[in-house]
Amino acid sequence: MLVLTRKVGESINVGDEIKIRVMGIRGGAVRIGVEAPKSMSIHREEVFLRIQEENLLASSWQKIDIDKLGDLMKNIGRKK
Repeated sequence: MLVLTRKVGESINVGDEIKIRVMGIRGGAVRIGVEAPKSMSIHREEVFLRIQEENLLASSWQKIDIDKLGDLMKNIGRKK
């Protein structure tokens, strides 16, 4: 891990397309700004981890889930 010291208004470049700027410091919190291409997702770590967890759950279908979905579709068809 690279550890750097920056003052308010100073930046760190990550590659050619990402710039991280220290916007302000208030108490124990540091406000940062991130400039990156719009095609790149930027999330706080806790949000990123939650997205990963939700994606894992969504991708872990099991046969019983598919069978339940099939039963549900059959029931919907009968109601018409």
